[in-house]
Amino acid sequence: MIAEYKASGFGNVMGWGAKPVLLMIDVCKAYWTEGSPLSTLSHAPSAAAPDVMRKLVAAARASGTPVVWTAVEYTHPEMKDAGLFWLKSKSLAAFNVADDRGLGGWLEGLEPVEGELVVKKKYASAFFGTNLATDLAVLGADTVVLCGVSTSGCVRASTLDAMQSGYRPMVVAAACGDRSDEIQNANLFDLNAKYADVVTEAEAVEHLKAGWPKA
Repeated sequence: MIAEYKASGFGNVMGWGAKPVLLMIDVCKAYWTEGSPLSTLSHAPSAAAPDVMRKLVAAARASGTPVVWTAVEYTHPEMKDAGLFWLKSKSLAAFNVADDRGLGGWLEGLEPVEGELVVKKKYASAFFGTNLATDLAVLGADTVVLCGVSTSGCVRASTLDAMQSGYRPMVVAAACGDRSDEIQNANLFDLNAKYADVVTEAEAVEHLKAGWPKA
């Protein structure tokens, strides 16, 4: 399949820009807590992803590379602010501010610090219905390094919108999680074929550590 796609002109390398931003997508307890309706712990690569994400955050912070966090949040008691999304996924109730399970909280060692942007969203993409595209433009960013969950959902949607908004998406495979090899691998393959560069942990760490060009 890789050869077939290459022959058709897919899968070219987009390449990094000079000013990356690390985008941490929905890194919350809901996806890494036993018994959570959204848990991805049964899939070993997803269970291991937070350790990789911690390395990416450390690399970005060491160089002053901006880190942006997203979180899903609903406030209506009947989930009316989840729109049609609610009709498909009742597990979204975990992200209602009135939910008492605490599943919307950040993972240990993966929390925003003062000065880092937190984007609250109601749908899959970090860009849809938010100011993220404008915020990145004001920063002067040209590349978005994506990680988090789920690869087939919010990571994928955010990747497409990053590219369509004029930012180079770099998806860190080992720092993204989903619920099976089939779902994870198919989505990473398709993203790399058409919309993004799927990169290794080592490549992402190298670029994040390098930071932005000095003025």
